[in-house]
Amino acid sequence: MPRAQRPDSDEVDCLLRNAELRDAIEPYLDESIADLDLDRLPTAVENRFLESMLAWEQAPVETVARWFQPVLAMQPACTLDAEQLHDRLWETIERLFEKRIVLDFTDHLSDRELYTLIRRDILTAPIKRVDLPDNYVHFDCSASDDGDLATWLTYYASDEEREAWSLESGHEPPPRRVPAHPRALPVAPV
Repeated sequence: MPRAQRPDSDEVDCLLRNAELRDAIEPYLDESIADLDLDRLPTAVENRFLESMLAWEQAPVETVARWFQPVLAMQPACTLDAEQLHDRLWETIERLFEKRIVLDFTDHLSDRELYTLIRRDILTAPIKRVDLPDNYVHFDCSASDDGDLATWLTYYASDEEREAWSLESGHEPPPRRVPAHPRALPVAPV
């Protein structure tokens, strides 16, 4: 008579963790999760997904400046000369990256413009602070308040993206230009 194969302790731990996560996430579930077929995922993958959902639901909303101790503050750009501003800008970029905050599409901005954007818009942005090692917050520095895509289309969009935008909008994209301030900023791992 064949013997039933016993699950190893890692499998049991994974299943127990799954039950804990399903219980913890229950109060946050709504119809949007109904479309996901979690039962078709391997348990370890489902657990990772549930952990990220739970972290998102429980994360506090704080301005980016308050993610730091002490609170990250930048003095007004007009009080700094070009060298001081450059140094403080890169210190701030590195500190932001330590908190897994990535700045995308910055090469069209001068150092002074980027510094001002970080000080005025990014540090004051209320964001959910999800503390997971592979979670990165991305700030699109080409975005405008009114949703205009001109900067992104001019400097960053691929030919395919420009063509798709043109077909969708019925307009020609702005002429392509090379950004004046190329930077090698830290990026999130792929």
